[in-house]
Amino acid sequence: MSNSAGPKSTGPSSAGQSYRERLWPAPWVFIATALVIPASLLVFLPISTTAGIVCAIVLYGAIVVTLLVTTPSVDVDDALFTAGRARLPRTAIASVTSFTGHEATAQRGTQLDARAWLLLRGWIPGVVKVQLDDPSDPTPYWLVSTRHPAELAAALRN
Repeated sequence: MSNSAGPKSTGPSSAGQSYRERLWPAPWVFIATALVIPASLLVFLPISTTAGIVCAIVLYGAIVVTLLVTTPSVDVDDALFTAGRARLPRTAIASVTSFTGHEATAQRGTQLDARAWLLLRGWIPGVVKVQLDDPSDPTPYWLVSTRHPAELAAALRN
C-alpha cells in the first residue's frame, strides 16, 4: 500500500482516466490508533488476561480495517471528477486552484465557505479548490485533500 498515487497515464486499461489517488491514512494515524491496545488492556486485564489481549487485538484490527475500507479516492477522467462518493461533470468546473502549506491551512480554516463541499483528510497537507460553474447549485466550490495538488489541478484543467 503506497501512501500516494499520482497521475496515471492514459492507456487502454485506464479508459480515459488521467488522475487517480487514494487518500490512504498516514502511518502516524495507525500508530496513534494503536493506543486502543493499552487502553483496552487496562480495562480488561483485571477481568481476564485472555479477554484483555483478545479484545485489544480485535479493537485495533477493527480500527485498521475501518480506516482502510473508508479510504476515499480522487479520480479524474474525460467526463467526471470523482472525489469519494461525489461525482461532478467536468463541464461544471469553472476554475481550479491548488494550495499547499499555509495557504492550504487557510483554505481549510479561515477562508472556508460554509456552503462548500468538502473531502478533507487531516493527514494530507495539500488541497485543491474546484470552483463550480452552475448558478443553480448553492455549493460555490469543492475543496478536496490531495498529496499532489499541482498534478490534480493540471488533470482537471486538461
